[in-house]
Amino acid sequence: MTAPRTRPAVVAFDVNETLLDLAPVQATLIENGEPGHLLPTVFSRTLALGFAAATAGTRCRFRDAFEAALAQLTGLSAAQRTAVADAFGELSPHPDVEPALRRLTSAGVRAVTLSQGTPGVAEAGLSRGGVTPLVERTLTTESIGVWKPDRAAYLWAAGVCDVAPAELALVAVHSWDVHGAQRAGLTGGWCSRAESAYAAVYEPPHVQGASLLEVVEALLALPPA
Repeated sequence: MTAPRTRPAVVAFDVNETLLDLAPVQATLIENGEPGHLLPTVFSRTLALGFAAATAGTRCRFRDAFEAALAQLTGLSAAQRTAVADAFGELSPHPDVEPALRRLTSAGVRAVTLSQGTPGVAEAGLSRGGVTPLVERTLTTESIGVWKPDRAAYLWAAGVCDVAPAELALVAVHSWDVHGAQRAGLTGGWCSRAESAYAAVYEPPHVQGASLLEVVEALLALPPA
C-alpha cells in the first residue's frame, strides 16, 4: 500500500510548460517558416530522444535533443535551428506561477525548480517574471547527466534540498513527470493545463488541479507530517 501523503516541506516545479510559457519558441518557429502547431510535436520528439538515449545508457543534453528533433521534423537550417533553440532563453512565467509561489512562501514551504533543460533557462524566465525571490534554488538534472523520470533525478533533488523524498513534492503539467516522482517516493501534483487528461497508464496523481495555485492549495491541505 502507498503510504499516506503529508504536507511537503519543499515543492519542486518542473520548468518548461509548467512554469514557463513556450510561446517565444513557437513564435521563433513561425518566424523561420514552420507552422506554430508543430511545436508540441517537436517538444514530444525531444523528450522521446532524450528518454531513449538515457535508457540506452548514453548522455544527451536537452538542447541537443531539441535541435535533433527540429532536424528530423522540419527543413530548418542549422542556423535556424539554433535560433529556435535560443528562444528558450526568452520564456516568461504563466499567469498562475506568481500566486502559486507566493502562497507557498506565505505558508512557510520552500519552492525550487527541477528541470532537465539547459542551465540558465529557469533563472532567466523567473527573473523576467519578477519571481526569483520566491524560489530558493533552480536545479537541472543536466548537472548529473540523467533525464526525468529516472528516479535518480528526484532522489538527487531531495538530497540537494536536504529532505527525505516523502517531504518533497513535484508539480508538473506532464503525467509522466508526476508518475516518475511518485514512483521515487515523492508526493505528486498534476496541473491539467497542458494535458486534457492524466495518462491512465500511470498511477493517479496524489493531488491535482486546473492551475498551479489549485495544486499548491491541495498540497498545503495535506495533513502535517
